[in-house]
Amino acid sequence: MIESIAHPAVEPEGQPTTRPPHDVHRLAREVVAHVVDAAAPCRTLPGGAVGTDVTEVVRACLQWAIHRLDGHAVPDRIDCLQAAAARWAREGIPVEAVLHAVHVGFKFGLDLLFTDRGSTHPVDIATGAATVVELSSLLSATVGKAYVREYKAIAAEHHTAVHTLTSALLGGHATSAMARECGIPLADEYFVLALAVPAHPDESHPRLDRQVVARRKLRRLQAALAVLFDDRALSLLSVDGGTVLIPCTPPPASGLDEVVETLSDAAQVPVTATVVSAAPDDVSAAAGQAHELLDTVQQLGRGPGLYRFPELALHYQLTRPGVGRDRLRTHLAPLLDHPELLETLRTHLDTGMHRLRTARRLHVHPNTVDYRLRRIAQLTGLDPADGRGLWYLRSALVASAAGDIPSAIPAGTRRPA
Repeated sequence: MIESIAHPAVEPEGQPTTRPPHDVHRLAREVVAHVVDAAAPCRTLPGGAVGTDVTEVVRACLQWAIHRLDGHAVPDRIDCLQAAAARWAREGIPVEAVLHAVHVGFKFGLDLLFTDRGSTHPVDIATGAATVVELSSLLSATVGKAYVREYKAIAAEHHTAVHTLTSALLGGHATSAMARECGIPLADEYFVLALAVPAHPDESHPRLDRQVVARRKLRRLQAALAVLFDDRALSLLSVDGGTVLIPCTPPPASGLDEVVETLSDAAQVPVTATVVSAAPDDVSAAAGQAHELLDTVQQLGRGPGLYRFPELALHYQLTRPGVGRDRLRTHLAPLLDHPELLETLRTHLDTGMHRLRTARRLHVHPNTVDYRLRRIAQLTGLDPADGRGLWYLRSALVASAAGDIPSAIPAGTRRPA
């Protein structure tokens, strides 16, 4: 077939003539029939696409090749292929199926071109091969551009739909009808994650654009979410964090730790997250609670990773504004003029009240630790070695993480007897 194209009809004077239209139509039907039979992915193409789009594209390609072989100027595009490829992309036909069909068609033509030794005309291999390569390049580039263009449009539409539904859920006014309009089903329950994403080290590099580095970090984070959940996760993220809604179907709650680790690897920074689960109607309140819990984690100076409400419920409550929090914080007021005592108290609690480990961390003698603990008891009236005193001092430290330690007892309160 391609051999026939490579040898256009020749007039007595020796000038090539364009092949008659009925030959082009016949050859197009042969190519389509072979491609459909030989290329398994092509069998997924809708019947209408094979009968119209593919045939039209093959015919246009044959005419392009004939003109090229005749020495005529040829266009650098094939309009019907651009339109057809865009339709195939919108219909969800995989691009690999289309490109595979293109390559099968070219292989079929090359076999005819170079294996038919009974031709009455010698094969101009250089011209034929050059034509095939040029046409193959044109088809691959056209299909690739059409698919990229359509996928970008589809991605933009999906991004808008995700943003609309996520905003509605976080705003407390999402409905099933809205979800259907967005083309995204509502889950029965969501894991509501609040994320804190620190700056990437390159954001402070003097020779790099800070905003560009931050945006790349955000894109890596979003791409990791898409890979993990196949677009089932809803998110509103910025370069320093945000909110992610994950349907409570797999992964299980225990798998969320690995999710946060994967996001940290993708962003190339240690991500800190908190999680609360909620039904769609309660997502708004749950998001507020998750971010308040995240604030508590950061105030307490906890490291990166995933934190759940039960493990920090007491800390969360102690850092809530109110008379109780302010009253607890006053227990540390006598230590404001003795920062070494505050540091010793925090370190002693962090080490599980192990005096030797506390001494090593502070680079002091264990006897110095004992002396400082006695001074804390004298100044505050709360002995770290006593269960009641230890509870109040630990709670006061948690409460003080939410702000400055008051230097006086709030009005209307008094120390317990």
